[in-house]
Amino acid sequence: MAHGGNHPRPFAIRDCALIQIATGVRAQNVRELRDRLLTVHPGSIDYHFWGGLLRPGFDDPEFSNDFAAWARHGLHDHKLAERLAMIDPVEFPDVEALRRELIDELEQRIDEGEYLTWSKPDQQFHFIRSQMVVFATGRALAEPRDLAAAVPAMTVGSVYFHFVDARRRPPRRLDDFRAWLADFGGEFDDLAAALAEVDPYFTTLTRLRSELGRLFGAYFAGRK
Repeated sequence: MAHGGNHPRPFAIRDCALIQIATGVRAQNVRELRDRLLTVHPGSIDYHFWGGLLRPGFDDPEFSNDFAAWARHGLHDHKLAERLAMIDPVEFPDVEALRRELIDELEQRIDEGEYLTWSKPDQQFHFIRSQMVVFATGRALAEPRDLAAAVPAMTVGSVYFHFVDARRRPPRRLDDFRAWLADFGGEFDDLAAALAEVDPYFTTLTRLRSELGRLFGAYFAGRK
C-alpha cells in the first residue's frame, strides 16, 4: 500500500482492567432504585451496563446489565427484569439519556400498581463505580492487514479497551479500529462501515472478539 510520505502511525495495542469502587449507595426495592438513579454518579450507571463484560464468569450471561439481573434474582420481578434487559445502551447518545430511560422503566413499573417486592437485606443492589487501568502491551500493528491475525489473539481486555470503551469516549465516540483506518485516506471506508454495524452490547467479549476476527479475516482475504 502506498500512502505517500506520511504513513499513518502504527496501531498500539493496549490492555485494560477495571477496579471496582464501592459508592455506599444501595437500594432494596424498585422505588429506592428509582430514587438512587436520580442522583447516582453517571459512572456507576455506565459500570452496571458495561463493566460486567470484564468480570469473570460473564462468558454466558443471563442478563446483559446488572439492573436487570437484580430485578430477576434480587426482587424476583420477572416482568421488570425482561424490560430492563432489553435496554441497549448503544442506542443512547450519553449516560444521562440512558439514566432517563432506566428511570422511565422503573416509574412505569411502579405506576402499574402491582405488589412490588423488596430484596432481602443481603441481596440489596449496591451501586459500584470503576476505575480503568490501561496497560501498554508493547505490540503495535503497522498495516490494517495485520488486524486479521492480531484481533483473534487479543485479550478480552484489549477488545474492551479498543472496541467498547473507545466508542464511549468523547468527543469522537469511535472505536479505535475505525479511528485508525480513517488515517488511510478513505481506503478502508467500507471496512469501517462494517465495523460501525457491530453492536458490542448483547454479547460477550469472547464472542465479540470472534466476530471482529471473522470480519477482519474475511475482508483482507478478499483483498489479494
